[in-house]
Amino acid sequence: MSDASDNLSFMNGIPELLILQLLSQHEMYGYEIVRAIAQHTDQVITVGEGCVYPLLHAMVKKKWLDTRRLQRDGRERIYYRLTQTGRDRLQQTAARWARLTDAVKVVLQGSPNAEKPL
Repeated sequence: MSDASDNLSFMNGIPELLILQLLSQHEMYGYEIVRAIAQHTDQVITVGEGCVYPLLHAMVKKKWLDTRRLQRDGRERIYYRLTQTGRDRLQQTAARWARLTDAVKVVLQGSPNAEKPL
């Protein structure tokens, strides 16, 4: 069972979830992740580098991500890829997100078990 602060931190965790999901598909560098989030969500969700880079650094520290430096297009970039611990975190977070979205859908669509107004 979760409390309200759990739900709030979960809502703040949406960029984390999106980053983990994108990196589960293939490694990417920071600005590429920023662009991919906007592109994959049809611009509904846009996050800046100021949001993404601190999250990436925190995820590396938690061992959810590994990094490697590569020269591409004449520039050295840091590429991020998911570790097994990161895959486990993605699975847990995605499951929580699914439960949360299901609960929101019930409210938006109206629950057959909801009490009728007086």
